[in-house]
Amino acid sequence: MSLLVEVFVREPDGKRQILDVPDDAYHSGGFESWRRTVWGSEFVRSLGARFLPVLAERDLEVEAEQVPEFLSEVGLLRAHLDAIAHGTENPRTVEEHRDGIELRLRIIEESARKAVEIGGGVLIW
Repeated sequence: MSLLVEVFVREPDGKRQILDVPDDAYHSGGFESWRRTVWGSEFVRSLGARFLPVLAERDLEVEAEQVPEFLSEVGLLRAHLDAIAHGTENPRTVEEHRDGIELRLRIIEESARKAVEIGGGVLIW
């Protein structure tokens, strides 16, 4: 299974409306196991991440007003890709693991930028 990265908006009644994603769009935030082994790892936490580590406990819902701070966290993790690849569990080579993390961070970042454009939030579940 894979974590999904979605953009949402809030309806006037407060309900969350997830936006449609084209069928051919790849919007994976990583493997389900990454909740603990990557995003929720002690190593990622030690870098100062506070949003993505939530995935170790539950789905992550970043509200519209939090998205700029969330983007900063994604940038922080992108700046430490090599260290994260070395410091987190992976069944692959370090290079493959790094590439996978980089791809997922790019997907998360693109979704967050879209959320900023429309005044929405980001859901990773």
